[in-house]
Amino acid sequence: MAEDVKALYGFIEKVAEKGKIAKGVNEVTKQVERGSAKLVVTAQDVDPKEILMHIPVLCKEKNIPCVEVPSKTELGKSAKLIVSCSTLAVLDFGGLDKEAEKFLK
Repeated sequence: MAEDVKALYGFIEKVAEKGKIAKGVNEVTKQVERGSAKLVVTAQDVDPKEILMHIPVLCKEKNIPCVEVPSKTELGKSAKLIVSCSTLAVLDFGGLDKEAEKFLK
């Protein structure tokens, strides 16, 4: 499991450089509702949990893969941010579609 999380953080780093991501609850919600998101990543250590509770439900309705990671701090770092990030949506894989396949299951 830990290796999968590390691989996902590494993948997000690459997508942040080459592709396009939306960061934060409001932006992710908009992109999921529009159907633009290809992958959604949420952090487990968000407090209060109610902030993110709607995102997995929206993703399920729109058939968008939603993955959880343990740390919002690490999620922010992997997205090339100087602050933590509770959730992000990948809008464009930036040519990393083959690598993305293992996270889309």
